[in-house]
Amino acid sequence: MAPGILDAAGIVALAVAVWLAVDVALYCPIQPVPSPARPGGGARFPPNNLLLNMEKIGEGRLSSPEDVYVDGGGALYTATRDGWVQRMHANGSWEQWGFVGGTGLLGVAPSAADGAMLVCDADKGLLKVEENGRVTLLASAVEGSTIRFADAAIEASDGTVYFSDATTRFTFANWYLDFLESRFSGRLLKYDPRTGKASVVLGGLGFANGVALPADESFVVVCESMRFRCLKVWLKGEKAGQAEIFVDNLPGCPDNIRLGSDGYFWIALLQLRSSPWVELINRWTLTKKVVASFPALLEWSKATLKGAMVAQVSQDDGQIMRVLDDSQGKVVRFITSVTEFNGDLFFGSLDANFVGKLSLAKVPHDLQDAVSS
Repeated sequence: MAPGILDAAGIVALAVAVWLAVDVALYCPIQPVPSPARPGGGARFPPNNLLLNMEKIGEGRLSSPEDVYVDGGGALYTATRDGWVQRMHANGSWEQWGFVGGTGLLGVAPSAADGAMLVCDADKGLLKVEENGRVTLLASAVEGSTIRFADAAIEASDGTVYFSDATTRFTFANWYLDFLESRFSGRLLKYDPRTGKASVVLGGLGFANGVALPADESFVVVCESMRFRCLKVWLKGEKAGQAEIFVDNLPGCPDNIRLGSDGYFWIALLQLRSSPWVELINRWTLTKKVVASFPALLEWSKATLKGAMVAQVSQDDGQIMRVLDDSQGKVVRFITSVTEFNGDLFFGSLDANFVGKLSLAKVPHDLQDAVSS
C-alpha cells in the first residue's frame, strides 16, 4: 500500500502545484521585479523609545489621521477615513471642519491665498477645501494621464502647488502592491493656479510621498518611500530644474516631510521588520507573485510594518540630526507624518485613532551623538 499512498500524495501535490501556478498566472495583480536592496542605515540608530512618552489627542474620534498640519494660531487640521477634514482648536475642542467624502483623504496643507486647505484625495486628485464647505477639484489628470494616487502637497508663495502622485499603477486601497511590484512609477507634480493645469516635475520615483519646501523656496523635496531616500529639485539659481539626492540611506521608508520652525525638516519613517522570509519575498519575483495573489499572504506580508520612527534632518546637507522611535509599536506604529509647532511634535498615523503629541522638552538635544559617521 505504501507505494500507492505515495503515488496518491504525489498526485495531490502535483494538482496543488498546478492549481497554484494557474491561479498566480491568471490572477496575479502585479508584474514584479526584485526589490531594491534595503540600506543599512538603521544600524546607526539604537532604539530610544522616546515616542512612548507621547500624548494621545482626539483618541477615539479620529479614524486613521494620515497627515497633520498646525496653523499659526495653534489650530490643528487632519483628514480622516470618514471623509472629513477635522480641526482641533487651540483650546482642545474639536469640530468637523469640512466634508469631502470617501476614504482616501491623505495629505493636508494650507492654501495661503484664501485660508482654504489643500487636501490630497488619493482617489480623486488634488482638492481645495474651504471653510464654507466648498470643495474644488484642482487637478485629477496631468499631461494626458490620470493622477492615480495623490499623496502629499505644499503650496509655494506664488500659489504654485507641488504634490506627489505615489504610483501610476495602484490605488490607495492597494498601495502595498506597489512595494511588492517595485516598478518605480511615482511622480512629483506641479499645479499652476494661473493656467489651472498640472505638469510633471520629476518621474520614475519609488513611491513618491511627502513634499516640502525650505523657507527660501530654493528647492522642493520629495520623499521616495521605496528607495529609503528623499530627492530635491532645485527651483532657483544655476541648478534650477536639476534633481539630486537630499538625504539617502534613511533608517526607514520616508513618508511625509515637513519644515520645522528652526529650519530643520522632520520626516516620518515607516519601519519594515527584516526577516529571512521577508528577504525571500523581496528577492524573487515568483514569491512576490504568490504573495500578491492570496489576500491572507498579502496581509501577513504587510504585518512586517512594525514600530514607529521620525527623524530630524538638516536642510543644508541632509544630515540626520535626531531620531525618535517606538521600536515595538507599543504606543503607536505606522507613523505617516510629523509636524513641529511651538515646541511640540504632532504625529499622524494610518494605524491609529488619535493624533500623537510629544513635547520636544522631553527629547534630549544630544541624540545626534548616537549617529555614527
